Amino acid sequence: MTDLLEVRNLTVEFPTRRGVLRALDDLSFAIAPGEVLGVVGESGAGKSLTGAAIIGLLEPPGRIASGEIHLNGERIDRLRPAELRRIRGRRIGAVFQDPLTTLNPLLSIGRQLVETMQAHLKLSDRDARARARDWLEQVGIPAAAERIGAYPHEFSGGQRQRVVIALALCAEPALLVADEPTTALDVSIQAQIISLLQRLARERGTAVMLITHDMGVIAETADRVAVMYAGRLVEVGPVRDIVRSPAHPYTAGLMASIPSLEHRVARLAQIDGAMPRLDAIPPGCTFNPRCPSVFSRCRVERPGLLPAGATEAACWLQDRHG
Repeated sequence: MTDLLEVRNLTVEFPTRRGVLRALDDLSFAIAPGEVLGVVGESGAGKSLTGAAIIGLLEPPGRIASGEIHLNGERIDRLRPAELRRIRGRRIGAVFQDPLTTLNPLLSIGRQLVETMQAHLKLSDRDARARARDWLEQVGIPAAAERIGAYPHEFSGGQRQRVVIALALCAEPALLVADEPTTALDVSIQAQIISLLQRLARERGTAVMLITHDMGVIAETADRVAVMYAGRLVEVGPVRDIVRSPAHPYTAGLMASIPSLEHRVARLAQIDGAMPRLDAIPPGCTFNPRCPSVFSRCRVERPGLLPAGATEAACWLQDRHG
């Protein structure tokens, strides 16, 4: 199957008065139609920045310094702003953590859905309104026909997030970038949103890039996982293999920090130290100051992704010939 999204050697930089800071460093991954790729890591790992680069919403002075982003075989990272606006919504949908930053408080949700669809699809007012009602039903808004004229403040947090997902999908994009879509929701609503994203991928063939710091959400939702650390990809592979037998020490640390229902422990494991600042990235493997398995090569030489069983890990422990 041909990949829908392909990111090749993506590097994002921020020029400052003290020099250029590299926030994403040589990032490569792909997502197939109907696949959910979970992108996980601590705050500051570069997850949201990766999503912003793909959508074309990098905040200045951030810039793509090198690399390529391809959507359905077409390179989109060099498009002009007007061309990117046409792609956003029509071919790429986006869901962000706080629905109130996406929804216009002065417009009914029905009008927002109608305007979004008519911006990208040739629909009459009547057909667009009928589709808007259908989308609200698909994302689980109760009494959709009656509530289509309601305003964002008249919905609960979980319902607003469902409306945002409907807005992201109503023009039927091929790719959905979902950045922390369940963080502000309670556990039962989280489960419903996760189920909705899975169903959309399965039934509509939508490729989903799910950005989160929550490995529990990833384990429930994703087909594959990309683990990021300090702007770099440190492990990528099928979710089952990464959850059961992580190959990179950072991934192992993330997995060990998840509470288990099977085994009671007095204290959860933690990863000592903190993510390095962009102006203090260590040489060699960026994780080496925090790694329990560090050895001399890690401190001087940066590893690329290496075969590690069913996954690939950027770790010299996987280099049998080093």
